[in-house]
Amino acid sequence: MPVIGRSLRFGLLIAGLVLVADQVTKWLAMNELALHRPEPLLPVLNLMLAFNTGAAFSFLADAPGWQRWLLSGVALAVSLYLLHWLRGLAADRRFEAAGIGLILGGALGNLADRVRLGGVVDFIDVHYAGWHWPAFNIADAAITVGVGMILLTAWSDWRHNR
Repeated sequence: MPVIGRSLRFGLLIAGLVLVADQVTKWLAMNELALHRPEPLLPVLNLMLAFNTGAAFSFLADAPGWQRWLLSGVALAVSLYLLHWLRGLAADRRFEAAGIGLILGGALGNLADRVRLGGVVDFIDVHYAGWHWPAFNIADAAITVGVGMILLTAWSDWRHNR
């Protein structure tokens, strides 16, 4: 049996932690929050249960249902690509592996929702002075941070290779 590389193990650990945290918090949100009823947590943060059948910012949410399977297919394809990327990563690329793991865990968390529920569970509502950012979840936050980490890695590599 082949030995799993350190970057792959580290990325998979991060992905697993994100997936578990995402699914547990979504379960809690579905069991403790009322649909579309904000529960203030901080002056700029509410917890509020919402479901998104579309992609980011509710893109395609009004489509008649085919988007569930299209977005699930995209998430699955991206996840397989991320696994391939992690597998080929050198052992000293832990920051990059962490970024990939964050994206992978988030993609799998939202994929699980789409397949099981037909849409993604959102529950974090950031707001200020009457303006609300679209509701999101742990998976979305992990994907965003992971993409930032990958961009930082690419920028660092570019600067180093110039």
